[in-house]
Amino acid sequence: MSSSRTVVRTAGVAVRAMLVLTLVLGVGYTLVVTGLGQLLLPFQANGSPLPGDKGSSLIGQSFTDADGEALPEYFQSRPSAAGDGYDGAGSSGSNLGPENPDLVAAIEERTAMIAERDGVDASQVPADAVTASGSGLDPHISVAFALLQVARVAEARDLPEQEVRALVESRIQGRDLGFLGDEHVNVAELNLALDEREGE
Repeated sequence: MSSSRTVVRTAGVAVRAMLVLTLVLGVGYTLVVTGLGQLLLPFQANGSPLPGDKGSSLIGQSFTDADGEALPEYFQSRPSAAGDGYDGAGSSGSNLGPENPDLVAAIEERTAMIAERDGVDASQVPADAVTASGSGLDPHISVAFALLQVARVAEARDLPEQEVRALVESRIQGRDLGFLGDEHVNVAELNLALDEREGE
């Protein structure tokens, strides 16, 4: 009799504890964290959206036509191995080693294509222009890759080259935490600024 009472009491305590913890940790904690995010960092908490519902500044985009050809009036992003390219549901790198023949061939092909497209020597094409990031979603390119594309974009948009270069330089972001990585440029934000400048 007493053992069955103990079992019922223990089960009751367990159920009450589960309900309380569900409310506190499952509902209360979620509401507090969501509220703090909206209050302190609303832009980041909502996915860092670009103006005009043009994606997120945290996820790279491709600037190509229906056939996959680079649009000359836009700065181009680095390659992506995520799904069909910049697919948030298929985030991944190629996982190919540096001596893999497929990767070596892809890098050589991309290097030749960029050199021809931007009218530069193949030795001037930076590494990030021909290799995908580990996530396949990196929205940034190196300053060197951005500056490499200035002449092409300026010509395609019929803008002074120094004006496009100044726009790139105004969009350079520093190293993360002041010392991690290199200076970089967000491609989507840069292209959006170009479109806005032409729409003025």
